[in-house]
Amino acid sequence: MERIIFWNNKGGTGKTTLAFQVISEYARQNKYKRILAIDVCPQANLSELLLGGLNQEGSKILLMRQGANPRATIGGYFQMRLPSPYSVPVFNPKDYLTNPGQYNSYIADNVDLLCGDAMLELQSNAMSTLANNQIPGTNPWIAVINWLNDFIKIIEKEYDIVFLDANPSFSIYTQMAIAASTKVILPVMADDSSRRAIQNAFSLIYGLKLPSEIYSKYAFAEKLKEVNMPLPRIYMVLKNRLTQYMGAASAYAVVLSTIDRDICSLMETYPSIFSFSSLENGIIDIRDFQTTGVVSVARGCPFQMLRSGRLDLIGKRVAVKEDYRQHCIDDIEKVVFRLKQDL
Repeated sequence: MERIIFWNNKGGTGKTTLAFQVISEYARQNKYKRILAIDVCPQANLSELLLGGLNQEGSKILLMRQGANPRATIGGYFQMRLPSPYSVPVFNPKDYLTNPGQYNSYIADNVDLLCGDAMLELQSNAMSTLANNQIPGTNPWIAVINWLNDFIKIIEKEYDIVFLDANPSFSIYTQMAIAASTKVILPVMADDSSRRAIQNAFSLIYGLKLPSEIYSKYAFAEKLKEVNMPLPRIYMVLKNRLTQYMGAASAYAVVLSTIDRDICSLMETYPSIFSFSSLENGIIDIRDFQTTGVVSVARGCPFQMLRSGRLDLIGKRVAVKEDYRQHCIDDIEKVVFRLKQDL
């Protein structure tokens, strides 16, 4: 079973918006597949979108799930693991899951969600401390890093695919999410900071081009290698938020071509960390969603379900143009088509 994570250690690349649109459209096109979405982010934006967005009080529904007993979020699951960090206790994963379709009619009912939780920030220090303990005969770090793997393994027979959304940090909960994944979707933007972020992402996940060998033995990749755990492979690079009128001579195009060259160089030197062998198979251009994207996420309504025209947005009427909506649909369908080809 594939476990696909949306991640970049740079914020603002549209990662969560893309995850929301791709998960929703993949579920719509594959009604007989069971999909698990895991929100590994303290901001829990993916959860709020799937639960209804601003217009449908997604944040209020999330708070209600946080108030369940047990707390029906990833934070609730981690809280249960804290007293038993190095062995897997008996528990029911379904206690922590939510079906967004029960609250948001725009989301297909074949999606289940492990909600995000602001408690992750509070739990991070505790989990890091537990992971760094020295216990003879035990590898505390790998035991803690595997908490999400433990959750998925117990329930994996009930799902066909898992999507994970992680925040830009490389905190211990992000490392858990990456360790639990088989493939990485890496959203980038047409700016030089995104280019640097790609280099940072490869350093953080794969231990490439570290500034000093001092860091090698502490690297995430080395720690997984010690216990023969595989690293996820780069599955897609999504060039996101491109202007629809970007010409070949624009400054954006120069940056994007540089990103292409960087990725080509990495593919030549480290082919095993990619699941594609050519840029055409691995890089997808995504145009700026503009107003259509704002309305979609505010309403918790994926592009395919969104109608064009003047729509209510928090008491105001906002126009969604049909040609823009169709551009958005086309770009998301390119990603979903690639997923359907491979899965």
